[in-house]
Amino acid sequence: MVARNKTSETPESLGAVLTDDELKAAAQADDAIDQNDAEQETAEDRQRTVVVAEDESVNRMDLVAMLEDNGYKVVGEAANGEEAVELTRKFRPDVVCMDVKMPRMDGIAAAGVICDENIAPVVMLTAFSQPDLVRQATGAGAMAYVTKPYEESKLLPALEVAMGRFAEINDLLDTVEGGENKLKNAQEELKKMEAQLKKAEDTLEERKLVDRAKGLLMDKADFSEQGAFRWIQKTSMDQRIPKKRLAMAIIAKYGDPKPESNDD
Repeated sequence: MVARNKTSETPESLGAVLTDDELKAAAQADDAIDQNDAEQETAEDRQRTVVVAEDESVNRMDLVAMLEDNGYKVVGEAANGEEAVELTRKFRPDVVCMDVKMPRMDGIAAAGVICDENIAPVVMLTAFSQPDLVRQATGAGAMAYVTKPYEESKLLPALEVAMGRFAEINDLLDTVEGGENKLKNAQEELKKMEAQLKKAEDTLEERKLVDRAKGLLMDKADFSEQGAFRWIQKTSMDQRIPKKRLAMAIIAKYGDPKPESNDD
């Protein structure tokens, strides 16, 4: 049995298994994977942010405590609709809990402003459940509707539904906007192609007219082909007359006249 020569498998005999650049690339790839994992964990662990708008301080405190106990982060508390709009613009939360009946600006009007600006989804909160209020709230853009007293079993699912719908709507808007941009770009490209085609057609027409004029100069004025072309080119430059118009003038003078129609 022949013994294997292990020295042939040593790094010294193989040379550099990986170059310094290859080792550096491998290390950078590993760092990128670790960074992506860290970013994914951060996104998953991030608390959902909420702005709470409730004019009754006791109800507002209870609502804030309920949300925080369930992992939400309350970033703003408003006692009226105007404050709710200002805090939503400032903090851009994941969701807004908005009471309907509030001073200075009611919740439905405030929800309308927030939804028109597409800042965050709004969940309406009220002690009333009349159909007209529901219609007004949904008409203002509210994503969900919860009646008092606040219960986790009703409120928390409503928040998740509102955030989910908001995300779906914005994804759809992004898709529509992307489609509109593609259509706009396609229309611009079409205009460019039409302009190029028009230019090509004009060039082709000019070339045909120059060729005909050149032939007439050769036939009627004893020019050589090269001489006729040079005359047209030089005259066009010296007199600042487009070659197409110069060729048309030559054709009009030396071309065969059109036969007159016989009306008899």
